[in-house]
Amino acid sequence: MALAPDEIERYARHLVLAEVGGPGQARIKAARILVVGAGGLGAPLIQYLAAAGIGTIGIVDDDAVSLSNLQRQVIHGTPDLGRPKVESAADAVARLNPHVAVVPHPVRIDPDNAVDLIAGYDLVADGSDNFATRYAVSDACFRARRPLVTAALGRFDGTLTTIRAHETGPDGTPNPTYRCLFPNPPPPGSVPACAEAGVLGALAGVMGSLMAMELLRAVAGFGEPLVGRLLMVDARAMRFETLSYGWDPDNPLSGTGASAA
Repeated sequence: MALAPDEIERYARHLVLAEVGGPGQARIKAARILVVGAGGLGAPLIQYLAAAGIGTIGIVDDDAVSLSNLQRQVIHGTPDLGRPKVESAADAVARLNPHVAVVPHPVRIDPDNAVDLIAGYDLVADGSDNFATRYAVSDACFRARRPLVTAALGRFDGTLTTIRAHETGPDGTPNPTYRCLFPNPPPPGSVPACAEAGVLGALAGVMGSLMAMELLRAVAGFGEPLVGRLLMVDARAMRFETLSYGWDPDNPLSGTGASAA
């Protein structure tokens, strides 16, 4: 996919990177990425995907912008209060990069619509704030054979991993699913919501930017993805650690007893 003259100038710092260059930037321009959630994680993620020149960004969110969002959801501003987040985010992308197409999906993603929403995209990024959505998205990505970059925020900590459960590793073992990492959701009420527990605003920017990094590496085709590795960030100690995890033969999606359907 050819770049226009103004795109060559816009992406000049990518084009001089040997790991990206013209072919990598062309792949970035051709890519279609679905972002689940235009909140704390989605806001910086969408901004960096748009700045990088991802050709099409789909945004799934059924919420409206509220004043308490603005401490961390930097794609929205005070004039956007009360607006649907997908509309506010789409306007921000248009201001940042007119070469990027935005497809708003003002709905809540769930097990009934997830596969259909995901089908039109090459990769999926999940920045949702609840386990029900994470399981729905990760299960649908497995069934639709789509790579998934998923992250989560705590009060002062965050996690990030890449799920490519429809593929196998170098030794032929299936790559792990999200359910290999987290077999079951925590009991209701055991994990306080952001409104109750709080969250450090800048941490959302760090984790959303790392999500963008992981997606751009996958699209441009360089680096080692976080498949089978969970990146854990501790903002209080400014510590980054990586936990390895593997395929669970008992998982219900790709385990030995899973249905072929």
